[in-house]
Amino acid sequence: MSPALWICGSKFETVSNFVLKKGRRYKAKIVILHPKQTKDPIKVKILTNSQIKEWDQYTIEQEPIASIDLMERAAQAITAAIARRWYNITPVKVFAGPGNNGGDALAVARMLSEKGYAVEAYLFNTTGHLSDDCTTNRDLLQMCDNVKFEEVTKNFDPPRLSEGDIVIDGLFGSGLNKPLSGGFAAVVNYINQSPAKVVSIDIPSGLMCEDNTYNQRTFIIRADLTLTIGQIKLSFLFSENEELLGDVEVLDIGLLPSFLKEAQTPFHILEKDEVASLLRPRGRFSHKGDYGHALLIAGKFGMAGASILAARACLRSGVGLLTVHVPLRNNDIVQTSVPEAMIDHDYSDECFTTATEADSYEAVGVGPGLGKAMETAEALIEQLQITSTPMVLDADALNILSLNHSWMSQVPKGSILTPHPKELERLVGTCSDTYERLTKAKELAAAHQVYIVVKGAWTAIVTPEGEVVFNPTGNPGMATGGSGDVLTGILLALLAQGYDSFDACRLGVYVHGLAGDLAAEAESQIAMTAGSLVDHLPEAWKQLER
Repeated sequence: MSPALWICGSKFETVSNFVLKKGRRYKAKIVILHPKQTKDPIKVKILTNSQIKEWDQYTIEQEPIASIDLMERAAQAITAAIARRWYNITPVKVFAGPGNNGGDALAVARMLSEKGYAVEAYLFNTTGHLSDDCTTNRDLLQMCDNVKFEEVTKNFDPPRLSEGDIVIDGLFGSGLNKPLSGGFAAVVNYINQSPAKVVSIDIPSGLMCEDNTYNQRTFIIRADLTLTIGQIKLSFLFSENEELLGDVEVLDIGLLPSFLKEAQTPFHILEKDEVASLLRPRGRFSHKGDYGHALLIAGKFGMAGASILAARACLRSGVGLLTVHVPLRNNDIVQTSVPEAMIDHDYSDECFTTATEADSYEAVGVGPGLGKAMETAEALIEQLQITSTPMVLDADALNILSLNHSWMSQVPKGSILTPHPKELERLVGTCSDTYERLTKAKELAAAHQVYIVVKGAWTAIVTPEGEVVFNPTGNPGMATGGSGDVLTGILLALLAQGYDSFDACRLGVYVHGLAGDLAAEAESQIAMTAGSLVDHLPEAWKQLER
């Protein structure tokens, strides 16, 4: 499953059931940030760092509310989230930076002390300059007799951090734009090496909202809990940052949702209503010819299972007719396993060597279990050249393209490529992190006018226009051989039925993950196989139809 989140607040509609837990998945609630009275659903947009600041300012001006009062509201939500998890017998050590994130932390220190927590607070003011709201909360905290408070201007004698302590990380928030260094890096190291539980306000200090390609990961807080404000940050969806975030809870502090309606961002998260709205009802008098004829080229000898999984998924996803092109030695197993499919034989007994006339098909899928033999590569380039309909290219089809980069120009426009991260890097070059990988995927999609589905937790759909859409469904039980073949079959079926490539991607990845979630619930993540996904596709489609 893609890591998901828990958004609190009674003002907003519940739309799905997920929570991000370090290394695991737990059920909780994800809430779309728009009022209940809104009739047209707003996409779950992911704002950039600059837009997050604009959202704060928009709320301050339009509500209207003073910035210090908005900070107070944020601190109340953070305090409540902490109090839900730890009793007030738990000692609290607060580390506050000089900006508004530090102001939040100092306000939380004050509020926790009022609830009976034993609080020590350390404000790092090494430059002699605090933000106005941080200054206000420092002054308020200094009036609290039951809080041990220290303003650090030069030397810092750190407190002892024990296993029973909570550390509140309020050093730096989402506005950070360069790696931590010097004294702040030392403080981060000290906290990370301690046995205390760490709660980060908004974002672990040192982590940036989007691009961490050149960041120093050693100098980023490793949180056990991240209480982020308003919405998740883009970097929260990247696998390399999972170990830094811990549990993630998104707190509603009343930022005005009208800002989201107008905000333009290339990033958003799929939600069920958006996907379900794409489904086309079937006419009472329709017939198999109305739902497309798909061609699947898959499975060398010894890899017939890949073609079977893809074919079964295709047939379970609404296609009218399916023809599977296989080497002759795979005929009996495919005919027996998938009797609903027609078979087209290759001239070779062993592998794909002969391109197939594609004019009579609405969509063509190539790649699962294909192999990389020289004659297969030659047949693939010929297939690309004679196919004008959109294609789904997966697995070995992508690996062959990565060995012959100039062949990418032959891929029909509107085609869907479904690489996992390493397959993508073979196409675009080595990447240091997910942000760079997505950036290069956007460049590839734009250059060849194709859609790229980067598989994994939070599967990302990259469009030729530069939009990136993240899928919230799925789970680690899908990390098993053949899961990608199932996705190929689903996408192929949707293209054959006439869905445009973007709609096919959104529907396909969502229902693929949803089938995986249903399989995990019925069988456990450990026991799941790729065939489990196919078996649970009918219920996944039923849920979307409802």
